[in-house]
Amino acid sequence: MDETIDFIAALDGVLTLRPGPGDGTPEAGWGDAFFYYAPDGTLPATAQPFATVVTKDHPDDTASRLDRPGAFRVNIAAGKAELARCAPDTDPSSPADDTLIAHPVYGAAGWLAVTNPAERTAAATRELLSTAHRLARTRHERREAARR
Repeated sequence: MDETIDFIAALDGVLTLRPGPGDGTPEAGWGDAFFYYAPDGTLPATAQPFATVVTKDHPDDTASRLDRPGAFRVNIAAGKAELARCAPDTDPSSPADDTLIAHPVYGAAGWLAVTNPAERTAAATRELLSTAHRLARTRHERREAARR
C-alpha cells in the first residue's frame, strides 16, 4: 500500500490528503488516502480526487472485503475508455485480489479498482494512475484557462 501511495504522491502537482484523528475529518476517511491534481497545493473547490486508496469497507461498498487484515483497494478515475479497455466484463460484486475491475460503486463513471494490487496488476495499475493524473491535470488546465 505504501508503495502505491508513494507512486501517486510523486506525480507532478499532486496533493495527497490522509485523514486521521484530530484533523477535523470524518472518521470514515481515517486511514485512507485521497489524491488531487493541485499544483498550487490547495485543495480544489470543485475537483474530485483522481485516485484514492481505501482501507475499509463502507456501508454501500463491501464487495472488496476490506475488513481483512492488510487489505486495501486502489480506486482510479481513468475514464470510461480505460474501463472498457481494461475491465470490460468484470464483476465488481465479488472482486478477486490483484484483479482490475470496474469500481463496485463508481464504475459507471469510469472508475476502476484493484484490491491488493500485486505482480499481476502492478504495471497496469501504475499506467492507469498515470492516465488518471493526466486527465485530472487536463481538467485543471481547462478550468484555469476558462477563468482567464
